[in-house]
Amino acid sequence: MNVLFLSVAIGGGHNKAAEAIREVVMQRYPGSNCAIIDTLKYVNPVIDKIIVGSYLSTVKKTPAIYGKLYELSESADNLNDFSMTVNKLLSYRIHSLINEFNPDIVVCTHPFALQMMSNLKSKKKVTVPVIAVLTDFVLHPLWLRDCIDAYIVAHEFMRHQMIEKGFSPDIVHSFGIPVSRNFLERTDRKQVLRELGLDDKLTILIMGGSLGFGGVRKVFRSLLNSKSDLQIIALSGSNEKLREKLEQYARESHNKKVRVVGYTDRVSYYMDASDFIVTKTGGMTVAESLVKKLPILIISPIPGQEEGNANFLLNNGAAVRITSSDSIDSVLYQLLHNPLRLKQMKEMAEFLAKPNAAFDILNLMEKLITKSKQECS
Repeated sequence: MNVLFLSVAIGGGHNKAAEAIREVVMQRYPGSNCAIIDTLKYVNPVIDKIIVGSYLSTVKKTPAIYGKLYELSESADNLNDFSMTVNKLLSYRIHSLINEFNPDIVVCTHPFALQMMSNLKSKKKVTVPVIAVLTDFVLHPLWLRDCIDAYIVAHEFMRHQMIEKGFSPDIVHSFGIPVSRNFLERTDRKQVLRELGLDDKLTILIMGGSLGFGGVRKVFRSLLNSKSDLQIIALSGSNEKLREKLEQYARESHNKKVRVVGYTDRVSYYMDASDFIVTKTGGMTVAESLVKKLPILIISPIPGQEEGNANFLLNNGAAVRITSSDSIDSVLYQLLHNPLRLKQMKEMAEFLAKPNAAFDILNLMEKLITKSKQECS
């Protein structure tokens, strides 16, 4: 099976979704040719640098402005039309790649790539199946395009929304956000704690996403000074300055046992040791946490899609939110002394989780490829 994955390296979730599907493809079809392409970088490195750089800078320095732009893009047709126009102009490079790679199917995990493929499909320049894998728990108009063979959404509510917008029920599938097979396995909690040199007691995992954004510093210091008998695992992602700062805070405080970890591919391992996760609400982190049935304490969601993800979790009872005025001690106390609420959060996490998403997507890919080849023969 030849699979071309088109992603964009804005955050880690889009690539990780592609990697999760590639894992199961290679497991079932060991001789497969699978390539994950950073679409903007491949098409035009200068444009990639401008778009990705601007995004990261805005999210980090002025998240409120990013939130306003996101809101505007949800309601302003001219912005979406502009995005589509730009991606039409860039799609010729992807067309050359497709001709060279000769895929059986194309999987898009970012809307920019999807817009390029929608344009090529509409002009009959590409005939192989194209599927979209949405990596958040909310819809955005940038994803909603014609000539796409299948949409994979995070939950049934999103599928309902797309059907209401006129999409055929036959092409919208609520399989969920695909996570790595690592998250389907569980390491014994006591074993992980022992290997980390930690005690068998309340363990809080803090994550700021792959880039280490969010109010991680503040919540880390609050937990260091917490009156609760707890220990901390903090994952700082690729943010080296954050890792160094957290290690400094840990050295200055002797109140708690702490493990600070930089970029790692063992997130599943650290989740297995934890009782709660404190995190902003990137789609992939949320999907992984739900699969692990981890109660989620939300901090600093990026305005826009992460705010939507946060609202989804809160509305479904799988998370609580820590605002700037909240005491994390107070929130923890409420949860730890309300077994019914804590039980509900774990049960809702299990209800919302889609552990088999990658396998379900692969099964659909097989059907679409078979159908496509039959139509061409």
